[in-house]
Amino acid sequence: MDGTLRTNTLNPLSAIHVIAEKRIEDAIAKGEFDNLPGQGQPLRLEDTSNIPEELRMAYKILRNANCLPPELAKRKEMNRLADMLEHCTDEQERVKLMQKLHVMVTKAGARAQRPIYLEDNDHYYTRLLDILAKQRPASPPDDCRA
Repeated sequence: MDGTLRTNTLNPLSAIHVIAEKRIEDAIAKGEFDNLPGQGQPLRLEDTSNIPEELRMAYKILRNANCLPPELAKRKEMNRLADMLEHCTDEQERVKLMQKLHVMVTKAGARAQRPIYLEDNDHYYTRLLDILAKQRPASPPDDCRA
C-alpha cells in the first residue's frame, strides 16, 4: 500500500490533533507560554457535581456569557427584594415590597413543589409572610404580577 491510500483513510480528527500538537510544540519552543498569568498556580476547577451532566455545558456557556439560568435569576431578584425590604424605611413601600416578594416566593415554591427559604431559620421573614398573608388582597396589585 502506498502512503496516499493510508492518508485518505485516516480519521480527519487525528490530522487536526497532529496539527494542534505541532503548533503547541512550536509555541513552547518560541517561549509563547512563558510568563503567563497564573503560571505555577493550581487550576481552579469548578464543582459541577450538583448540575445534571446533560446540562453542564449549557450552564457553562450561560455563565461564560454572564447570563444566569432563569431559576437563579429569580432567586437573585428575590434576594434583592429582601435586601431592599430590610433597608426600606417607608411603610407603604415596605408593604409593596413584601407583597411582591411574597408573590415571587409563592410562585417559586409552587414551581419547585417545596417551600422556598431566602435564609435558613429566618423567623422574622416567616412572621412577615404570615402577617402579609392575613392582609393579602384577593389578587396581587398590578406591580406584583409577573
